[in-house]
Amino acid sequence: MPDRTARGENAADATGGRRPLASRSTAWAGALAAFLARAGVAPNAISAASVVFALAAAAGILLAPGAEGWAARSLWIGGAAGIQLRLLCNLMDGMVAVEGGRKSACGDLWNEIPDRIADAAVLLAAGVAAGFAWLGVAAAIGAVLTAYLRAFGAALTGLHDFRGPMAKPHRMATLTAACLAAAVLPCAGPAILAVATGVIVAGIVVTCWRRTALLAERLRERQS
Repeated sequence: MPDRTARGENAADATGGRRPLASRSTAWAGALAAFLARAGVAPNAISAASVVFALAAAAGILLAPGAEGWAARSLWIGGAAGIQLRLLCNLMDGMVAVEGGRKSACGDLWNEIPDRIADAAVLLAAGVAAGFAWLGVAAAIGAVLTAYLRAFGAALTGLHDFRGPMAKPHRMATLTAACLAAAVLPCAGPAILAVATGVIVAGIVVTCWRRTALLAERLRERQS
């Protein structure tokens, strides 16, 4: 999975708004980013493509429970693939912008807003497909809240807190695993998604608490 943190869930001291990713330093990521930069692909276009892949993943997840046999399996696998391609775009847009020297004036907007749309689309689809739309709504709202706490904390302290246990990479890894499990057992797909979405919501609550607690601690330290 392309969007893995370099320092696990405790990546709480990142400056500049870039999530610490182990995959960013791999040869294949560098080669792909260099190819995209040479081809003239704009980082903002890659960010937009991440939303397209997320919407495709959401469509696959929504349609899979109503399908049968290999059609259902294909849709579940397509959902997992769409999620991972979304994450690949999240990796590449930053690498092309920074390492490729193609950052635009509105790059920060394109880095954040498509992410929120992509998160909401996939998480909402998961909740609806599971038969518990409220879980999808809770997960989507929670995903936005984790991003808000990170950005608000950075505005106050200059440091971005990417810790989990349900930061974006963890949420997407959980949904990817659920889709692949559902591809193996299509008849249990909605139940698998319900469990996965429930775990995501519970993890988001812990994530928000941890980020808030760390921010409060840093603010108290700054005042003392």
